[in-house]
Amino acid sequence: MVKAKRNRDPEASAGATTAKRNEEDDESSEEDIETLDVDFEFFDPQPEHDFHGLKRLLQMLFDADSQLFDLTALVELILSQPLLGSTVKVSGDEDAINKEDPYAFLTALNLHEHRARPEIQQLTQYLSQKASSVPSLSHLPELLSPVSKAQVGLILTDRLRNMPVQIVPPMYKMLTEEISSALEENEPFSFTHYLIVSQTYTEKASELNQDEGRSSKKRRKQSEGDENFYFHPEDEVLHRFAAGWGNYDFTKQREGGPDSKRAFQELGIEPRGHMILIESAKFGDAVEEMANYLAT
Repeated sequence: MVKAKRNRDPEASAGATTAKRNEEDDESSEEDIETLDVDFEFFDPQPEHDFHGLKRLLQMLFDADSQLFDLTALVELILSQPLLGSTVKVSGDEDAINKEDPYAFLTALNLHEHRARPEIQQLTQYLSQKASSVPSLSHLPELLSPVSKAQVGLILTDRLRNMPVQIVPPMYKMLTEEISSALEENEPFSFTHYLIVSQTYTEKASELNQDEGRSSKKRRKQSEGDENFYFHPEDEVLHRFAAGWGNYDFTKQREGGPDSKRAFQELGIEPRGHMILIESAKFGDAVEEMANYLAT
């Protein structure tokens, strides 16, 4: 079923993906860019259609560490609250849309309300452990404790890497509206904090097909280039309103390491987990600022 608020925001109904084709020869390199306009629409999570697509997006979000969780139970929990959160699909015939997997999703789970569920216990223990390595998140384990009175809303969101960022503000805006409506019905979404799980990455020198003539100094310089990059550019805006944020290393490493995510480039990609904790009083301002930033 299409969201009742479909196309409320004209910016929410359209985006563009960009396909690039590189042509190289011995003398020069040219890059031709072809832009395809694609219309997107927003939907409530659909239990009868979205299970496998949401599971794949969660596997992207947690990378190899997704093996540590019961993703099946986690997806079922997400789908059990279809009036909270959004999925994004390509606009078109409704029957055809229903059969396709979502390209993006965003939802919120009340970690305190669901603290007795095994899949939430797994996730809470994992996040508490990872927060211990981030100084600004040192108080997160206390907030996530079963005896804590804090109501932490866990925001889970990810999208295919070539999705336009214009889809992000509408999803967050719709989430805040849905939470407000849920509170009017006395549903358990009176959050004290929001915890957003995301991903960053660094570029690493590839270990494949290395030119024997290349100096070890150059390889070392590349491998030490630990500049932090964001898969989700909105994270940098959310940091301004955060009580704490930071990266953490994944417990498990994907087979092939950084080279497993190297696509037609010299450097590989090493992903890391990322968490952002925002007090609920600042969340609305954070969403508004994010929308302004991504609109420029």
